[in-house]
Amino acid sequence: MSTHAPNEARVIPLRPKTAPAGSGRAAGAPQRPAAAPQPSEPKEPLWRDLVGDVLRRERLAQDRTLKDVADEARISMPYLSELERGRKEASSEVLAAAARALGLGLGDLLSLAQEDLARHARTSRLGRKSPTAQSRYDGLCLVA
Repeated sequence: MSTHAPNEARVIPLRPKTAPAGSGRAAGAPQRPAAAPQPSEPKEPLWRDLVGDVLRRERLAQDRTLKDVADEARISMPYLSELERGRKEASSEVLAAAARALGLGLGDLLSLAQEDLARHARTSRLGRKSPTAQSRYDGLCLVA
C-alpha cells in the first residue's frame, strides 16, 4: 500500500543536493567535484591516433583528397576523416582497404605507425633524462 494520498503526485527532486547551511556557499548552489590531478608525464599516444596520423600523412604526401581515397577504399568520406583524426577504432578490414587505396599493405601501415610509437617513446625517455645523460645519445644512429 502506498504512503501518499491517491490523488497527489509524488515529486522527485532533480537538482543536486545543496551545501549545508553555514558552509559559505550560496543556498541552492550545486557542489562541484574536485578537479582531477594533472598527470606529470606526457601520455603515450593511442594506437588509433598513430594509425590516423599515418593515413593522413600518406594521403597528403600523395596529394589526394579524402573523397578520392575513401571512394577507392569503399568507405565513407566522413568515416575516413574520423579515422585520420583518431576518433574511431577501425577493423583490420577497413585499415587494409584504406592502406591499399594509398598503395600500402596493411603491414606497411602498421609498421609506419609502430615507428612513430617507438619515436615517441624514445623522445619521452630522453626528455626525462638529465642533460648529461641525454648528451650520451646525441649523434648516435643505428646502422642496419
